[in-house]
Amino acid sequence: MNPCNFTHTTFILIGLPGLEAAQFWIAFPLLSMYVIAVLGNCTVVFIVRTEHSLHAPMYLFLCMLAAIDLALSTFTMPKILALFWFNSQEIAFDLCLTQMFFIHALSAIESTILLAMAFDRYVAICHPLRHGAVLTNTFTARIGMVAVVRGSLFFLPLPLLIKRLHFCGSNTLTHSYCVHQDMMKLAYADTMPNVVYGLTAILLVMGVDVVLISLSYFLIIRTVLRLPSRAERAKAFGTCVSHIGVVLAFYVPLIGLSVVHRFGNSLNPIVHVLMGNVYLMLPPVINPLIYAAKTKQIRSRVLAMFKIICGKEVQVVSNS
Repeated sequence: MNPCNFTHTTFILIGLPGLEAAQFWIAFPLLSMYVIAVLGNCTVVFIVRTEHSLHAPMYLFLCMLAAIDLALSTFTMPKILALFWFNSQEIAFDLCLTQMFFIHALSAIESTILLAMAFDRYVAICHPLRHGAVLTNTFTARIGMVAVVRGSLFFLPLPLLIKRLHFCGSNTLTHSYCVHQDMMKLAYADTMPNVVYGLTAILLVMGVDVVLISLSYFLIIRTVLRLPSRAERAKAFGTCVSHIGVVLAFYVPLIGLSVVHRFGNSLNPIVHVLMGNVYLMLPPVINPLIYAAKTKQIRSRVLAMFKIICGKEVQVVSNS
């Protein structure tokens, strides 16, 4: 007979074990990263939406990616800052489930968009004459909708699987936010269905996406190496640099966090927290910086915006 006949109504989030006294000050760099993520991704979305010359598949996918990163950081960072500044460790059970779903679903949607961007690069380099016919704006919008539906449907069962479990022992999570693996480990019940479904969902979404992205770049590299001149090869590879950087910024922390969850029980708890925070914070901060640095159209538009803003400030100062 299962002696656990109740479920916790709250979970306890942790900050940085062993660095509790420094958490207040560590929150300021985190706030700076969040501000950079919000400003950077909002700028990308604004530029792509308002500049008609950027209404092309590559930039529309970039706009989707920025919107996803904006949502992902906003769903997590305010609670993390409240934890570091005000020691607000408690999070309601249902709120934890909601945060968990959006973290996993948005990550799956981002993975799908990265795959779509790889497909865009594949068609543009390997079949350039068919790119305009295949990657239309309508087709791009449909890919975006498929990404949302795919991510939502695959990870909607996770909160339901957690909901059936009883939590009557420890209610302290090992991260500053809620994820399925972390919540599942605290359950006083058989978690095999959670383990099987969670692993299956990750393999069918992120796992399949990684394989297809790798296949796309294998075909791209094979095509590029057949180009006659070094300049043509460099130009073709140059169009992929930004996407490769974004893919690495997303998948390397994701794989690292998965390895820590599966095999890192003996590691210092601060390693779990740091890996989890890097996974959440790195892509939203670095993605707009990568594309702003490597995409001429976005870079020039950002510089034009700054010139306009600075010009208005100078005019205000001179008038005063």
